[in-house]
Amino acid sequence: MNRIIAVSLLLTSIWSQAGEMGKYPIADGTFKPDLDSLKHYQCPEWFRDAKFGIWAHWGPQAVPMDGDWYARGMYEPGNKHYKYHLEHYGHPSEFGYKDIIPLWKAEKWEPDRLMQLYQKAGAKYFVSMGTHHDNFFLWKSKLHRWNAVNMGPKRDVVGEWQKAAQKYGLKFGVSEHLGASFTWFQSSHGADKTGPKAGVPYDGADPKWQDLYHFPAEPDDKGWYSNNPKWQQQWYNEIRELVDNYHPDLLYTDGGVPFGNQAGLSMIAHLYNSSAARSGAHPALLSPKSIGNSLYDSSAARHGGHVEVVYNCKQKSEGRWIEDLERGIMPKIDPYPWQTDTSIGDWFYDRNWKFRPVSWVIHMLVDNVSKNGNLLLNIVQRPDGSLDPEVEQMLQQLAQWNAIHGEAIFGTRPWLVYGESAVKVKGGAFGEDYKYNAQEIRFTTKGAALYAIALGWPADGKLVVRSLAAPAGKINRVRLLGCNRKVDWQQTAEGLVVTLPEQRVSEYTCAIKVTGSGLKPVGIPPIKLTPAS
Repeated sequence: MNRIIAVSLLLTSIWSQAGEMGKYPIADGTFKPDLDSLKHYQCPEWFRDAKFGIWAHWGPQAVPMDGDWYARGMYEPGNKHYKYHLEHYGHPSEFGYKDIIPLWKAEKWEPDRLMQLYQKAGAKYFVSMGTHHDNFFLWKSKLHRWNAVNMGPKRDVVGEWQKAAQKYGLKFGVSEHLGASFTWFQSSHGADKTGPKAGVPYDGADPKWQDLYHFPAEPDDKGWYSNNPKWQQQWYNEIRELVDNYHPDLLYTDGGVPFGNQAGLSMIAHLYNSSAARSGAHPALLSPKSIGNSLYDSSAARHGGHVEVVYNCKQKSEGRWIEDLERGIMPKIDPYPWQTDTSIGDWFYDRNWKFRPVSWVIHMLVDNVSKNGNLLLNIVQRPDGSLDPEVEQMLQQLAQWNAIHGEAIFGTRPWLVYGESAVKVKGGAFGEDYKYNAQEIRFTTKGAALYAIALGWPADGKLVVRSLAAPAGKINRVRLLGCNRKVDWQQTAEGLVVTLPEQRVSEYTCAIKVTGSGLKPVGIPPIKLTPAS
């Protein structure tokens, strides 16, 4: 008991000294919480090789099966979620979001089985929801009682996902959406303006639930990120708990650098320094010189001094982190690795949402990889943790496609040009639906090999790669992926013309592996393609 007290007093002293150094203490290391320092970050090779990750954007908001942002919309008259909530649960002054949380049981959730499906489908990393804007934590937290170990499924969702990911050889990440929660959840403090319950406060206005719904924001505090220093400090403390307890390979933030200030920059620096740490002694064993900045627990020599962690946020990076585009694409090759996050359906389960076909997933993946990007795909789970049959079928189709075409995706790098395309996009978030066909070609490289992937199977039985016309260099060999016999090909002034077998390898793509010398793309005239309406 005396030793426990002594350690407790020492930890109190550590935190006190850390507080004197700033509100956001970070692990000792090279990186400081400023943009100039973070410019020295280098994306780890595992992320550049991985190309494809799967995300479980899942939590209590799946319970009503009514789609994304339910916890906020249920407090907004006129919102579809408000209408649904009124019809199925009652008025939010009487039955609020706090009452939805116990209904999330995850009774059919089998993380081991799902991870095996994801690994077979080609995923090289997996991302668990850590907390959404609803301020409910999916990890075992000592700072916040509203968490999945205490309530709902009463399981450490983050911890169980992590264990399954590690078992099947996937890198593990977590997503945090907490930064926006403080202003996002303010609708819970309101009341109906008309009707029989006009003026009756919603349950979020009750002070005893403020640790879930937050205290009332100042009138001018309405941005995506709060300007309140207390909330910024709370965010840092809670996300740091997540990072320090689970040591994820990837941390995703739903927004730009949180709060655009030292809170967010300190978290990034702490994440990088923690990853590169050569040792991780218990705080009670740290020297007085180190206790101010080394408040974390990690295994010794975890990465030999190299930063192996990835930080995603929705802000231009110039290499400081990995820029993330929500439901978007890049218009060309970006010099820095980047990522699209998107979903096969709505973000949370929606009974009325039509799932994306596997062709859409494959084309998005191929396009991203050709432009130096990755794809993080949300696989929509039912509230009980299971997958719909059509989702499992899509994963099986993706596994079959990757078994043949994976060599043109994983571990590759962009070529000198990303492809031959008529898709005209500005790039950025919220623009991902385009009609592709076999004229659309994307390139990747690996070692001495150049891969050309058409986003469809040519109807006339001939694949024409115009960028590899006769002046493009010498071609020695052409192999059609998924075909065991040789194919006829010619390098003409029109392009590299490959005669395809009658039996299609894939309904979604046609991919060839080209080897040669001095291969450089020739200029080609534009082709016409119409984006989907």
